[in-house]
Amino acid sequence: MNPRWPDLLPSHDRFAYRPITRRPDYRWPNGARLAVYIGFNLEHFAFGDGLGARIGPASPEPDVLNHGWREYGNRVGAWRCLDLFDQLGLPTGALVNTALYDHCPELMQAVAARGDELIGHGHSNAERQGDYVEEAERALLARCRDRIAAESGHAPAGWLSPWISETLRTPDLMAETGYRYTLNWCHDDQPTRMTTRDGHGLWAIPYPQELNDIPMIVARQMDAKDFSAMVVDNFDEMREQSRTQPLVMGIALHPYIVGQPYRLRHLRRALEHLARARDAGEIWFTTPGAICAHMYTLAAERPSDFDL
Repeated sequence: MNPRWPDLLPSHDRFAYRPITRRPDYRWPNGARLAVYIGFNLEHFAFGDGLGARIGPASPEPDVLNHGWREYGNRVGAWRCLDLFDQLGLPTGALVNTALYDHCPELMQAVAARGDELIGHGHSNAERQGDYVEEAERALLARCRDRIAAESGHAPAGWLSPWISETLRTPDLMAETGYRYTLNWCHDDQPTRMTTRDGHGLWAIPYPQELNDIPMIVARQMDAKDFSAMVVDNFDEMREQSRTQPLVMGIALHPYIVGQPYRLRHLRRALEHLARARDAGEIWFTTPGAICAHMYTLAAERPSDFDL
């Protein structure tokens, strides 16, 4: 007997398929065709419980080895990365666990003092957002929004779920709690407008799962020099592609990984390459929030091109 397949597979129904070759044309500020940003992940993990990336095999809790390796990022690695960003004059989109305001307020103050964009990233990366029921998920989004607003004076416009973990309701709850964009989706090289049940919609700003030190260095065990070369090659190729259409390139970094001195040396070379292109006026080095704001402006000016 032949199986009976449904004609249509289940869909998220957040946006329609549209090939990259058939999109509206536009430019980024200053006429740039390629927007580049750093997603700087600042995270805190519960001691003796919960999730977390590992450099070695998991041990019975308390897993001191892996917890201590992750904590290196907050104590040392993040500060070395910030020094590098300062030297090159690079802004970041800082993806922050709000637990850091209590754990290491000095780090959060330093990021805010640089003028970096603060983006909601849950309370702790020891938890997975997709495990929440609806009211608990709404409370998480609101709690993180309110804490960042209270500490910085500005509510976050964007959100990246811990572990990129969503429920079927996440985009709806994000829009209903005041967020304007999500970084959870890695499906495109341009921003995509998503539908939400309140009718307001949400922008999906491209967030990388290839140019990302966790899947590349930790999961695939790529050497730091190869990851650096990957950033440069991706940038050079996208710079060529962007001659015909606007594109977005993100780089996702975690200070407990790239903040290790030998990895930072290789990252430095890659970011210097991008900074030279920025100085030559070839690209827009920016933040996810600025990209989102530009898309809202374009949508208001050209609604037929960017309607939901």
